[in-house]
Amino acid sequence: MTLDDLQRLNFRDVGNWPVLPKLGLLVFLLLLIIFLGFWFDWRTQAEDLDAARQKEKQLRETFLNKKAQAINLDLYRKQLADVEQSFGAMLKQLPNKSEMEALLTDINQAGLGRGLQFELFRPAPQEIMSDFYAELPITIRVTGAYHDIGAFASDVSQLSRIVTLNDIALSVDKGGQLALDAVAKTYRYLDPEEVAAQKKKERDAKGARKR
Repeated sequence: MTLDDLQRLNFRDVGNWPVLPKLGLLVFLLLLIIFLGFWFDWRTQAEDLDAARQKEKQLRETFLNKKAQAINLDLYRKQLADVEQSFGAMLKQLPNKSEMEALLTDINQAGLGRGLQFELFRPAPQEIMSDFYAELPITIRVTGAYHDIGAFASDVSQLSRIVTLNDIALSVDKGGQLALDAVAKTYRYLDPEEVAAQKKKERDAKGARKR
């Protein structure tokens, strides 16, 4: 068919068209229906299908994670028990309020036992409170021989209760003696009443910030 033949086709009399134009029109209408179906219906269904596949993937991963946790539940329980046991052992190294005075005496005796002279032994006027323990910094200054000071530091680290030496500075005083300036920090666990008071204080502070 020529271009003139196509131009002479009457769209009101499609039934009398030649075979090739009829087939061309049918193919065009079929493609148009497919496009409209995709644009107004199938596209949304495809997006929903992709979202469902993503959801399925997430649910599968969640299931596998929970399955692995369930399989290892006994192991997790044992690890938790080990952590609680270790925490309990560390907690026992913290004195309670009534034992703090004896601990301060032990630190003092550790220095005197090595022949050192305490020029300063000043506990902080107020403890630093935490969730379940309190920290008491003690500013100290001792003088003596180098080896005696080293032995004193070793003795402090080996006390049955936790004591740490911080901000250490060595110098020579006017008499030619070696002087150690440091902050010894001791810790004690809080009594249940103190823990409750500390939590109440934190809640009150959060409430004040929100206001």
